[in-house]
Amino acid sequence: MTSKVFFFKKSIVLAVAALALATSGMAQKKKMSGNPIFPGWYADPEAVVYNGEYWVFPTYSAPFDEQTFLDAFSSPDLVNWTKHPRVLDNSNVKWVRRAMWAPAVIHANNKYYLFFGGNDVHQGEVGGIGVAVADRPEGPYKDALGKPLINEIVNGAQPIDQFVFKDDDGQYYMYYGGWGHCNMVKLAPDLLSLVPFPDGVTFKEVTPKNYVEGPFMLKKDGKYYFMWSEGGWTGPDYCVAYAISDSPFGPFERVGKILEQDDKIARGAGHHSVIKGNGKDEWYIVYHRRPLTETDGNHRETCIDRMYFDKNGFIKPVKMTVEGVKKVKKRK
Repeated sequence: MTSKVFFFKKSIVLAVAALALATSGMAQKKKMSGNPIFPGWYADPEAVVYNGEYWVFPTYSAPFDEQTFLDAFSSPDLVNWTKHPRVLDNSNVKWVRRAMWAPAVIHANNKYYLFFGGNDVHQGEVGGIGVAVADRPEGPYKDALGKPLINEIVNGAQPIDQFVFKDDDGQYYMYYGGWGHCNMVKLAPDLLSLVPFPDGVTFKEVTPKNYVEGPFMLKKDGKYYFMWSEGGWTGPDYCVAYAISDSPFGPFERVGKILEQDDKIARGAGHHSVIKGNGKDEWYIVYHRRPLTETDGNHRETCIDRMYFDKNGFIKPVKMTVEGVKKVKKRK
């Protein structure tokens, strides 16, 4: 090897090392998440804390028949995110021939469960809410049933946009539904089948006023905060509203909107989830929105902002930002 070649190669190695060091330094110096929190078109984000780290499982936001896989993202601090590509792919779910979207995730039974919508569900079609299972948050996830967990249209609710909620007594419930109707069901301990309620009914309709889709349940200070999306998902008026109840079964009387478009920031803000930080009353809302410059309904980005409660327990309207949120410590 000639000296010129040696020094050339050494220069390349040093340049790469310097770039890596600079990139690492930038990551360390970054104190705000910014919005969106990671690049690319992603929607319907389900945020969760696994093993002290923050995770987001979103829809890959593209034309319907191109939504054939699900990515995930993890972060120790809500600021620096790592992409985990294709944690679930429709090639691994035999009954899904079209899109997969709106994941819901939960850790139970020493496993990680990922619920998802599959196919464009109408009466008489195979499709609806499926469930996949993995040994790690990043997967790979495998179809657990070989068929949808919920395929039928009951109470007018299209079987999509599921959210799994564990109550304080250990019971798991699922809230789901599109087409302006929301059902709740009781899940078996293995989360792979439905169990009838004590009155023998399997599907209970709990639809609040103006409900469209995207249900989410949060329990705080003994109260059940039921949240959902209103408006059309491709329009600027997409938004999030909520209700408060003393029971997971409702009734859910609508309180009002907490997240909606801001003509200075973005439009089409909705289909959210909520996670808790380390502080006693530290809450974050993770949601998608459409940049002001975009008109394509599929052009949605995943964002995060702080969510606050007032002294009476009501949720304050969320202020959308470009800056996002401050770096936080790893969850304990």
